[in-house]
Amino acid sequence: MRVATLNLHAGVDGWGRPTRAVEHAINLDADVLILPELWRGDSGPDLFDELRQRGGYEGVFAPLAHAERNTSGAPGRRWQPALAHLNGERGLFFQEHRRLSRAQQRTRAAATNLEPGQWGLGVVTRLPIEETRVFPLGRLRRERVTRALVLARVTGGAGSFWVAGVHGAHLSHGSRHQYRVIGRYLDALEPPLPTLLGGDFNAWGPVLRVILPGWHSLVRARTWPARRPHSQIDHLFARGPWRVTKGFARDVGSDHRALVADLELN
Repeated sequence: MRVATLNLHAGVDGWGRPTRAVEHAINLDADVLILPELWRGDSGPDLFDELRQRGGYEGVFAPLAHAERNTSGAPGRRWQPALAHLNGERGLFFQEHRRLSRAQQRTRAAATNLEPGQWGLGVVTRLPIEETRVFPLGRLRRERVTRALVLARVTGGAGSFWVAGVHGAHLSHGSRHQYRVIGRYLDALEPPLPTLLGGDFNAWGPVLRVILPGWHSLVRARTWPARRPHSQIDHLFARGPWRVTKGFARDVGSDHRALVADLELN
C-alpha cells in the first residue's frame, strides 16, 4: 500500500499561476492521499472532483476557509514573491478574519481572474471507506483560517485502519495546543485500530515527537521549500504494526515536496 501527503496550495503558485500539482498527485499512484490546501471552487475548478474523476479517489473534504484563488498568472522567477511571508502571497486571498496586506490589495485589484471557493483539507483513497469524521479545531487568534482533523476508516488487505489528516498552524501561532488536542482525540478513537497520521504540520519532527508521544515517523526527508528543501515540515506518522518498504520525497510542482511511503500492515 502506498500512502502520500502533499500540500496542493490550491493548485496555484504564490504569484497566481496554475500548477500541475493535482496531476502530479494522481501520478504518485498512492492508495491513500492526505491533501492539505485542497481547493473546491464555488463555480470554477474543483480539485476534489478532479481527484475523483481522473484518479478514482473517494474521501472527505473539510472546508476551512472561504477564499479567492487568483489564476491571473503574474510574472515572477521564484515560486512566490520574495517577501511573501511578510506581505502575503498573490495566489490566494483570505479575508474572512483579517484584512489583506496592501501588496495583496493591489494584486487583487489588478487580477483579471479571481475564483471564489473553499480552501481546506482532504483525505482521499482508492480503498473501501467504512466511515469518515471531521473534528473541528477552531481558529487560533493569529490565523486567517480555521483548522480541523480529518479522519477516514479504511479497509486494506490486512484489515481496517484509521487515516488522520492535518494541516497545522505554525508553532509561533500556538499549534502545539491543537496538536495536544489531536493527540488526545486519536488516543480515544473507537475502535482502536492501527493509525496513520499525516499532512503539513508546519513543525519539525523532534518537536512533534515530544508533543505527540507514541507515534513513529515513517519517512524522514526534507520537504520544504520544494526547490531546495532544508526542512521536513510534512510528515507521515504511524501507530501500530506498520512496516515501511520504501519512502521518499518528490518535487511535484507545489511549494512543498510530496512525502511518500510504501507500507505493509502486519
